[in-house]
Amino acid sequence: MEILATAIPEVKIIIPKVFGDARGYFFESWNAAKYAEAGITANWIQDNESKSRFGVLRGLHFQAAPYTQAKLVRVIEGAVLDVALDIRRNSPTFGKHVAIELSSDNKRQLYIPRGFAHGFVVLSESVLFAYKCDNAYMPSHERGIAFNDPALGIDWRVNLSEYILSPKDTQNPLFADAEVFDYNTGDYL
Repeated sequence: MEILATAIPEVKIIIPKVFGDARGYFFESWNAAKYAEAGITANWIQDNESKSRFGVLRGLHFQAAPYTQAKLVRVIEGAVLDVALDIRRNSPTFGKHVAIELSSDNKRQLYIPRGFAHGFVVLSESVLFAYKCDNAYMPSHERGIAFNDPALGIDWRVNLSEYILSPKDTQNPLFADAEVFDYNTGDYL
């Protein structure tokens, strides 16, 4: 396993060691001891999977305290542009984001700690997307930020006319108006 640095140190790209031959491939998608050595010690309690078609954009999502979540995300089939946005007020990278292509070809994973909003857009014909969460989903604490807020400067790499959004993702507030996480106290403001 290799860990790549990102512009936001807490967000990590994980490249698993893939063993391939004429039969196909094998890799460990999670090993608690190896990930702990890399500083990822989340206690995963839930695995989720979604299937989406080209242009589907899910995000930017997060949950308010006490249901904040860290996530470990990966693509099983297809490709996405995955985005982690720092919403930790007083953080040196507050309002900055990391965008990385995750695909079934590159087998990369992205670790997104608590205090970040998360989203992805499907770049391939379809995608099978999997992620681990370290806290339960709680609809009453679900929050979002407008994916197309110009202040964020996120290049989603898909034409505006091709986006497919859920009704709730068309109603998310701009970053300046969103609930954010306090970097110093660990609470949402």
